[in-house]
Amino acid sequence: MPISNEKIEQMLASIAEMKAAREQEIEEMRVKWLGKKGEITQLFDEFRTIDKEQKKEFGQRLNALKNAATAKIEEMRAALAEIAGPATASFDQTKPGDVFQLGARHPISITREEILSIFGKFGYSVAEGPEIEDDWHVFSALNFPPEHPARDMQDTFFVQPGGDNPILLRTHTSSVQVRTMEKMRPPIRVVCPGRVFRNEAISARAHCIFHQVEGLYIDKGVTFADLKQAILLFAREMFGADSQIRMRPSYFPFTEPSAEVDVSCNICHGKGCNICKGTGWLEILGCGMVDPAVLEASGIDPKVYSGFAFGMGIERIAMLKWQVKDLRHYFENDIRFLRQFETAI
Repeated sequence: MPISNEKIEQMLASIAEMKAAREQEIEEMRVKWLGKKGEITQLFDEFRTIDKEQKKEFGQRLNALKNAATAKIEEMRAALAEIAGPATASFDQTKPGDVFQLGARHPISITREEILSIFGKFGYSVAEGPEIEDDWHVFSALNFPPEHPARDMQDTFFVQPGGDNPILLRTHTSSVQVRTMEKMRPPIRVVCPGRVFRNEAISARAHCIFHQVEGLYIDKGVTFADLKQAILLFAREMFGADSQIRMRPSYFPFTEPSAEVDVSCNICHGKGCNICKGTGWLEILGCGMVDPAVLEASGIDPKVYSGFAFGMGIERIAMLKWQVKDLRHYFENDIRFLRQFETAI
């Protein structure tokens, strides 16, 4: 039947009477009328052959027919969704929500804040610096000679090796002390917390990423006795009022004299146990009087000022405080491990 007003009217009537109980039936009707070989599509193909005088009239009626078919199909889909929606909904809005597993603050964060709080009582402010540093702030300004092993690629992660001042991931937060001395004039009393990086094999006792807190005090007349008293007060605040310390001679390029500090075991109270390996002592930090060459490199007159510095690993302190035997637990974010420290805040 060629295109005519009568045919268009018949098709409009058929479209108006369409009904469907399933989505598949609606799709079949859409294909029948509007598909590539659908009846309305064929009328548009025939439209090209009619006389120019009739194109305007039939063009308007064909567009109205197509719009009617499209609207009817959308109407059926909406009606079907309204009927089927409540019966097939997969989400019950009245059902109680799921209980999410909440974590706890990380033991490293807890320990860090406790250390900073203790030194805050002693008048120390917090100083921070970049993790990506240059050789000057990490090594040269701290009196590391060119041949020092810490400069070797086996110990340090270099970002831009070579040249007079290579770029690297800091191996200690002492670089923050250098930056502080460059910007501030004595008296200086700061603690420098942060993440550091060393090219080491990961094991229960070592990791390539760890955290430090280092301290620096510079003023006129600062002595080794001041250093010893500061460390003793810290140990008693952190590990208990009856804690004792002992200082063993050591070597650091940036301090002279230098010492390693042990604290009396807070488990066996000096009697000897598996935690302290029967010695009654636990190593907690390194310290010493700031080398005059380090002061001079940062523009501080060593003839007028003196000072001390100390540094401790936060993981080490946390391991001693809570008897964590494997350093790797700190990096696994196992919620069962973290929840043990909920009551430590």
